[in-house]
Amino acid sequence: MARAQGARAQMALAFETTYGTPLAGGYTKMPFASTSLGAEQPLQTSELLGYGRDPQAPIKDAVTADGDVVIPIDAEAFGFWLKAAFGAPTTTGADAPYTHEFRSGNWVLPSFSVETGMPEVPRYAMYSGCMVDSLNWQMARTGLLTAKASIVAQGEEIATSTAVGTPANIALKRFGHFNGSITRNGANIGNVVSADLTYANNLDRIETIRADGKIDGADPSIAALTGNVVVRFADQTLVTQAINGEACELAFSYTLPTGESLTVTAHAVYLPRPRVEISGPQGVQATFDWQAASDPLVGRMCTVTLTNDREEY
Repeated sequence: MARAQGARAQMALAFETTYGTPLAGGYTKMPFASTSLGAEQPLQTSELLGYGRDPQAPIKDAVTADGDVVIPIDAEAFGFWLKAAFGAPTTTGADAPYTHEFRSGNWVLPSFSVETGMPEVPRYAMYSGCMVDSLNWQMARTGLLTAKASIVAQGEEIATSTAVGTPANIALKRFGHFNGSITRNGANIGNVVSADLTYANNLDRIETIRADGKIDGADPSIAALTGNVVVRFADQTLVTQAINGEACELAFSYTLPTGESLTVTAHAVYLPRPRVEISGPQGVQATFDWQAASDPLVGRMCTVTLTNDREEY
């Protein structure tokens, strides 16, 4: 009997036409580092009395299908996750490279199906009605650049053979921390040690009564774009902004030497007044836990621009 190994695991994704109904084809192979996506059904302990000290059989509870997928931030595959988080982009360009602009604030988000396969067992799990609840990643000086997509799914179906056929492959071009930069109002921010970004759709699960125990859907609520920047304390610029309650534009971007780029622009970012601690003889650092809001001039909270050779998403 073969034993399952993560090194042989596969993941394929396709956007659905109807919520909760996987497509018969059109899947794309997704690069991923790890996943906790799965369905679970807890048991309710029997509360009945009069049968002695030993309990009666437990009762099955509702099914919950969700989890996280850790994915590389690359020039092409990451666009699928951006579409799931923000909605379909506006694509410009008559020829490659193409520019895909994802905007926050869409009331309707696309659902998608994901199949994870372990061919040794074999076990192929199809998760339908998937939606991205949040997308998070960190910027640092070193290490591997990955993002975590938190997913809410409608349900899970297990099979012994794949249902996606032969998925399309993607030429992987990863961004790295070395390709990253952060700007404030168009100018580079100096002395940044690290940064964290989280875009959340705050999905509201529609938990109706159904015979199969699945949810009816997941509706996006008020979105949020939050994070933090850790800086070596060298001037009062950010502290002054925080004290005055003013907004600034923060842009987090990556650019490859071959021309592919990714830029997340938060149009109106507000900073809290931080505690500046002197903890020893080393350099003094300050952490700003920022929040983004809708910019009245731009008309939205954030814009994500992805430039690559893919014609559409």
